[in-house]
Amino acid sequence: MATETIPFDASEFFADAEAQAALLTDAFESGNAAYIANALGIIAKAKGMTRVAREAGVTREALYKALSERGDPKFSTILGVARALGLKLTVTPASGPAE
Repeated sequence: MATETIPFDASEFFADAEAQAALLTDAFESGNAAYIANALGIIAKAKGMTRVAREAGVTREALYKALSERGDPKFSTILGVARALGLKLTVTPASGPAE
């Protein structure tokens, strides 16, 4: 007997701002660019990819591609998505001296 599976959509679990902030905090702390892009994609999908794409100034298809696990978005796309999601990116010093 074959195992039946159903599609998993992580965006269904990130509808509230607190969960979104926790996901993005973890992604940025990891320093993994693919994880950061994917986390932004999950949140964009939760908020409505079409609306986010329009406000970020890119097509919906381009946004899906850029924020996929294999995507490598331009920094201008990241800034546009952050603005469309109502996010403000800030920088704080790392806990150790810069090398």
